[in-house]
Order: sequence, then C-alpha cells, then structure tokens
Amino acid sequence: MFKNNRRNKLIALFVAIAALAIFVNIPFLPKYIESPGTSPNLKPVVSIKGHSDKFKGKFMFTTVSESQASIASYVVAKFNPHQTIESISDVTGNQDQQSYINLQNVYMESAINNAIYNAFHYAKKDVYLKYRGIYVLAVDSKSNFYNQIKAGDSIVSLNGHKFKSSAQFRNYVKSKKIGSKMTLTVYRNKKKIQITRKLYKLAGTNQAGIGIILSDDNQVSTKIPIDVNPGEVGGPSAGLMFSLQIYGQLTQQNIRHSQNIAGTGTIDENGNVGEIGGIDKKIIAARDAGAKYFLAPYVKPTKEVLKYEDQHMTNYQLAVKTAKKYAPNMKVIPVTSFSDALNALKKIK
Repeated sequence: MFKNNRRNKLIALFVAIAALAIFVNIPFLPKYIESPGTSPNLKPVVSIKGHSDKFKGKFMFTTVSESQASIASYVVAKFNPHQTIESISDVTGNQDQQSYINLQNVYMESAINNAIYNAFHYAKKDVYLKYRGIYVLAVDSKSNFYNQIKAGDSIVSLNGHKFKSSAQFRNYVKSKKIGSKMTLTVYRNKKKIQITRKLYKLAGTNQAGIGIILSDDNQVSTKIPIDVNPGEVGGPSAGLMFSLQIYGQLTQQNIRHSQNIAGTGTIDENGNVGEIGGIDKKIIAARDAGAKYFLAPYVKPTKEVLKYEDQHMTNYQLAVKTAKKYAPNMKVIPVTSFSDALNALKKIK
C-alpha cells in the first residue's frame, strides 16, 4: 500500500510538472510582449579602414525585445512596469512573419546608408548617394495587389515606366483612373517578378492607388571602405547613433568625451532625426548598460502631435518621464538633427 501511494504521488507530481511546462509554453497567439532590449556598443559594429575607435567610453544604440506571449509571460507582463502587451497586428501591421522581417531589414539597410551619408558628408569625406529604385514597406490589405507584393520588394517599373523617386511614382499612379489595369515589375530575392492588377480607390479620397507604403532605395558609396554590421537587429531607429559613431571614427575626434552615451532615432539623407517606438523601454535598456546620457528625438509637442503619440507624449517627453522615475542619474538630451546632436555633444563633460 505504501509503495502504491508513493507511486501515485510521483505520478501526480510528474503530471503537475508536465502541466506547468505546457502552461508556461502555450503560445498566446494574438499577443506580443515588448520589453527593454539591449544597448549594444557600436565600436565592434562599425569598421572603417584606417579609422579605429581608440577613445574611452562608448556610443550605444538601444533596442526593444519582442516575443510572442505565452500564458505565463502574459501574466508576468501584466505586473511588470517595463513591459507592454501588444496585438500581433499592432506589431507587424497585419503582415506575415517573413514580410515583417523583410521590412525590418529594409529599414535597417536604409538607416545604415543614411547614417554613412551624413557622417561622411559632415566629416567632409567623399561620399556618393545613388538612387536605385523604390522599396515596398507595406501593403494595404484591401489593395488588389495584396498578397502579391511583399514588404522588401524593390520596384523596377510600372507599366514599363521607370521613376527617379517614390514621389514621382505616386504622382504617376494618382494620374490614373480607378480600375485601371497596372503591371508592376519588382525585384524579390534577386528575381524579377511582374504583377498585374487593377488600381483601387484610396480610402477617404477619390484617387486611384496601388495601396503600398514606399521608400526610396538609395545606395551609398565611399572611397574609404566601411562596414556596419548590427547583427540580427532590424528597424530604422539606430540611424542617429550609427551616424555619430561613424563620424567620430572618421574625424578621429573624441566627440563623446569618453562617456557612455546611448540613444535612438531615425535619420534621413538630409540629417533629420525622427521619432521611434518604445523609447520608455529603451531608457531602461540604456540604464542597465550604464549610460550616463541618452539622445532622444525631439518634436514640438503640439495638440495635434500629442493626439497620435504613444501615451500622448512625444518621444522626448516620455523619455524624460521614464528616466526621472527609473534612471534619475541619466540625462536625456533632445535632438532634432545630426548637426544638432553634434552641438549637444560639445556640451557634455
């Protein structure tokens, strides 16, 4: 009897452990958990021939970690002030997983190209920007081209017409009638693909459209060999910090004054710094990495702007609020452009 009771208890324990394992690992499919990520040191990320980073301190770009929720991680996130629960559609924009990954890679490539261009331009080093085409960033689910065009595709032509910018492409499409048949030629994985569908009516307008979000595909070339390798990280938000690291190495100036400086923000070919998502989580990641300063994108907080902002605060406002509560020893610095960032760094001691 004693042996049977012991065996029954062991079986019950095994079942309980198995049930707990299943509970922990069952994916809660409609949700993602966003958490503070990492703050990688940019020294090993940027390699410029003959221009190494010999100064103390470091520039860091910051990330947000995204993981599909299990029941257990969902419960934990409910009580963790640094985690948020997001729907998959909010994270991926209703794209399939591969399209979402392709989009993040496109964003990263664009961020690196723009960072190189700005850094070389301001350092007065030879740099050339060549327009190659148009990237597809996203496709409207109501578009007749949906499931045919993929995020990451590079547009070659439309009805045989080639374009010098995404703006020129948009104007061409707008000049056509709703229902017009269009043949779009794109490159995907180094293969040329042709897709023929009809234009549809853009929501809230009387204009014809394809239903895609576009970005110019610019190629940057330099006389000084450079390589920027962020690993598996995607997205556009490291552009500003890439540009500062590259500029510092090119000029061989200690522009960070031997401090640990983290930050975030997109950068375009004209040096403008743009807002990003998850800046509150990036503040935590920077704090954990020992950052003394944090560069945050700044826009004027008008009523119209705040209406659409995360938590109805601009990036800078949310960064300051988060730092005040969770990282009081870290100073948040507002930045609007690459030149603005360089000027702000001159005041750091």
